[in-house]
Amino acid sequence: MYLHLGQNVMVRSQDVIGIFDLDNTTWSFRTRRFLEREEQEGRVDAVGDDLPRSFVLANDREGIPRIYLTPLSPAALSARGSRNSFE
Repeated sequence: MYLHLGQNVMVRSQDVIGIFDLDNTTWSFRTRRFLEREEQEGRVDAVGDDLPRSFVLANDREGIPRIYLTPLSPAALSARGSRNSFE
């Protein structure tokens, strides 16, 4: 199954490592440093032009972690993931 992140971007559900709320997680210095490092390495993709509300950490086809910044809330993404697991 696939998790739709918005703007025609989908990742395989089995590749999703975690869904994180940007408002809550970016308080941590370690999270901010992690996101900055991944952006410098070119492993961050923005989904759409709207202000991101969450980020999804998922492995790409080669098994390398990628970060997707999405305007969807973590609750909406989790609901989509839960709904897909029953199909």
